[in-house]
Amino acid sequence: MKSISVDIPVHDIAPPLEIREYSIYWFMVLIAVIFVVGFVLVKQIRKKKKSKKVDARSERYESFSHIEMGDPKAAAYAICEQGFFFAHDNEETSNTYQALFKRLEPYKYAPRVESIDEETLALYRSYQNMIST
Repeated sequence: MKSISVDIPVHDIAPPLEIREYSIYWFMVLIAVIFVVGFVLVKQIRKKKKSKKVDARSERYESFSHIEMGDPKAAAYAICEQGFFFAHDNEETSNTYQALFKRLEPYKYAPRVESIDEETLALYRSYQNMIST
């Protein structure tokens, strides 16, 4: 018996097909989408933080402008404590705060105090107008 020839063509098998590879493009699109979403999230977080800072300043201003002057000792402490937040805005507010702080010292440390004098109240109102803008 003779062996079968190897040169017989095979008709059952199709020739190799070219398969296009799109996975790299899908990967690049996925990376771009992640980048855009991350960028948008960072912008939103920064915007919220900035708005919270503005809200904190306006809340402090509201509490500073509504200090009850009925008890001069408590008012002096409150003005000094809450006014310090705004003292570092610029040089003018810093100087006005220092002058106001010095004028309020006698009201803070004396056992019995009279009501706050008009000059100190005028300085308080002036400082209040400076920080409102």
